[in-house]
Amino acid sequence: MCGIWALFGHYTDSITYCDDSFCRIRHRGPDAWRLQFDDKIKEACIGFVRLKIVDSVWGMQPMILHEFPHLTLVCNGELYNCKRLGEEFSIKYETRCDVECITQLFARGGIKHAVSNLDGVFGFVLVDSKNRKVYAARDPYGVRPLFRFESQGSGLLGFCSEGKGLISLKNLVKDKLKNGFCDKWSLKQFPPGHFVEYDILPNGKVKLVKEERFYTIGNRPIFRPFVAHSELTSDVHANIRLLLTEAVRKRLMSDRRIGCLLSGGLDSSLIAALLLKLAKEEGLDYKIQTFAVGMGTSPDIVAARQVAKHIGSDHHEVIFTEQTVKDVLDTVIYHLETCDITTIRASIGMYILSEYIKQKTDSTVIFSGEGSDELSQGYIYFRKAPTPEAGTEESLRLLNDIYLYDGLRADRATAAHSLELRVPFLDLQFSSYYLSLPGEMRQPIDGVEKHLLRSAFSGTDLLPNNILWRHKEAFSDGVASVKKSLFEVIQDIIDPFVSQEQLDNASKLFPYLTPTTKESYYYRMVFEKHFPGQASSLIPYFWMPKWSDVKDPSARFLDHYKPEE
Repeated sequence: MCGIWALFGHYTDSITYCDDSFCRIRHRGPDAWRLQFDDKIKEACIGFVRLKIVDSVWGMQPMILHEFPHLTLVCNGELYNCKRLGEEFSIKYETRCDVECITQLFARGGIKHAVSNLDGVFGFVLVDSKNRKVYAARDPYGVRPLFRFESQGSGLLGFCSEGKGLISLKNLVKDKLKNGFCDKWSLKQFPPGHFVEYDILPNGKVKLVKEERFYTIGNRPIFRPFVAHSELTSDVHANIRLLLTEAVRKRLMSDRRIGCLLSGGLDSSLIAALLLKLAKEEGLDYKIQTFAVGMGTSPDIVAARQVAKHIGSDHHEVIFTEQTVKDVLDTVIYHLETCDITTIRASIGMYILSEYIKQKTDSTVIFSGEGSDELSQGYIYFRKAPTPEAGTEESLRLLNDIYLYDGLRADRATAAHSLELRVPFLDLQFSSYYLSLPGEMRQPIDGVEKHLLRSAFSGTDLLPNNILWRHKEAFSDGVASVKKSLFEVIQDIIDPFVSQEQLDNASKLFPYLTPTTKESYYYRMVFEKHFPGQASSLIPYFWMPKWSDVKDPSARFLDHYKPEE
């Protein structure tokens, strides 16, 4: 995990302005940082903040190789097939850093060849000074963040791992307007599974050449997979176990200590159990730490404790209170860069837990179960899907938008505390295989969501049976008590800060995604303080359950929700 920042089309004789924007992402990489200007490209500046995970000596960026001195790379990513690519394409690597393969692949076959062969997660910017080009790309699920600032009239272009590192560029546009430019600007997330190419003009400005999707979710990736297709059999359950196991194994690549989030739900418990098993097989010289968070005797705390005992992890529990929620709420919204209700609620516990991991342990690479609900139809409302085809369509929609909601939450809550998150459920080979199975197999069966995934691990003793078949508990609900959900705690905190009059007039102040509750109004106020006028660019809709007429996204409002006692 790290952070990248790049600005093109602005005179950079002084780094003062650049550093003011660049410094806003320093939390993503506390180990080293560099802001670089190179006169090979007029009016350009590139920055990098580093969290050392692989090759602590030679892995610093911006990366320029002796063999290709005209190519400059900044990348936030982990590329699990870098060694395989070296063998396949006869690459002689100059460093031990996994992202070097991007430059090597690009030099051999261009941008599409490079991104299509990457097995991992990434957001990168590559500058070709010889051919006067700028390229950028993002992994298919958007696991690694990437934002783009564009001001077409003035030729201003910016990229950053977080929107907060670009929002102040609007002041540059205002300055240009004063000097006679007629210009509009935009700040948006760069679309996952895409790459883009720009020309660098003689005056240093940039011009868009093309933007192209290189991967569609559900398709079989073109790179050589870790599990050969010939190894898969007619036994679907065995294939699921094999592919998920290998998805975890390839992500063990790290020079830093590995840990795992553990809520006690199916997804994180499966990942934690596989991680403990593989850590022993691979001979890791330390015990894997697992981390649970909750309020008092929340369902998640109790379940996670049972799982940790079963798998033998070095388990940590973090208990938070209503005062803790009050203390961190505004900061969480700032780091998330959203006012989506579900995302904020679900991020609070994860943010608090990440802070503990950073301050109290030396675990830095953190595994998590994100992506499983979207992939395996795990949300409770999938029980109401009218047909298998409708369930598949909704699953694909969620996966295509995961970077705006759960993926965003997982990245920002951990990155705020300089942790690197790894999500095996969004492995391309595993997810493409799972999505290739008939819709009837992937839908809830007998009212049990993720029935196929649970069945695949049934009888293996990887997890206690009651955990393997534990019903879905939304994270923002599971971390709180059965009697009082987290959203009720938040609403009590917020109530004094938003008047009924403000809420009644919300549509005048916020005509887009108008808040309908005091809670959502408060979130919007904090969001607007940091990202004024950007809701329509950064948040396409509020996350809500489908096939239901509920007005609140909490699973507790669904008529088929059954809380744990």
